[in-house]
This record gives sequence, C-alpha cells and structure tokens, in this order.
Amino acid sequence: MNETLAGTPRPTILRPDEIPARERGGGAKTIPLVTRHIGATGFINGITIFEPGASIPLHSHNCEESVMLLEGSALAEIDGVEHELKAGDISFIPANLPHRFINRSTSEGMKILWIYGSVDATRTIVATGDTRAIDDEHKARIAETRA
Repeated sequence: MNETLAGTPRPTILRPDEIPARERGGGAKTIPLVTRHIGATGFINGITIFEPGASIPLHSHNCEESVMLLEGSALAEIDGVEHELKAGDISFIPANLPHRFINRSTSEGMKILWIYGSVDATRTIVATGDTRAIDDEHKARIAETRA
C-alpha cells in the first residue's frame, strides 16, 4: 500500500501507459488507477479501453459514477436512453441506474476515464444479477502482475 509509516496516504503519480490492463472480455480492458491499494478513501478511478466494435454489458453501481470519453466516439446507454458522445464529453450517472458504453466504430478504438464516488463501489450485471466489488477486481489484477 502507498502509505507513510503513520498510515497517511502519500501523493502518487500514476502512469497509465506503464500499468498492465485487465481483460474484461468483449474487446474491453481496464487499467485501475486511483484505488484503495494506493490509499484512496473517498473514490476510485481507472481507464477502460475498447477495441473497435467493443461494448460492456448493461450494469449498475451502488454509487455515483462519472465517465469522460478520452478518445474516439461512443454510444452511452443510460437508463434506456442512448447518447452519442465525442472525446471530451462527460457523463454523470446516479447510483443504481443501468448503463453501458459502446464503441460503434469498426476501425477506431475508444477510451474512457471512469470515477466511482466510493471506494466500496460494486458492479451489478443487469442480465445476471451478479454483483462484484470493483476493488476486488483491481486486487486480482495487482496479484496477477506480481505473480
């Protein structure tokens, strides 16, 4: 963990291009950034990279989320409403609303920066009801890179 001896988190510089991405399936992979692992106590964030045509399943979170489209163009489906996004657009998604992001391009990648309003954020897949802690997914990724 990134803490001083007194247990106080230290400032940290993260370099996403040096952090291995975790495959999420369906042509998407995620790079965890600010997490509990480095001392975050109020929020977590990361980057998800989408191959051409990739999408993630419809899901919801137990906390607020904000997503910024960093690269490419996207379709954001939020609570049944579709929104076209261009690089630089930002969404705010209240807790428990089903949503997903889709890269509709067949030739260009897409990249988003996401921020959850809690270190205890969970993801519930709408189709299955499966709920998992986002932080647990990041711990699994960290363990894989250390092995």
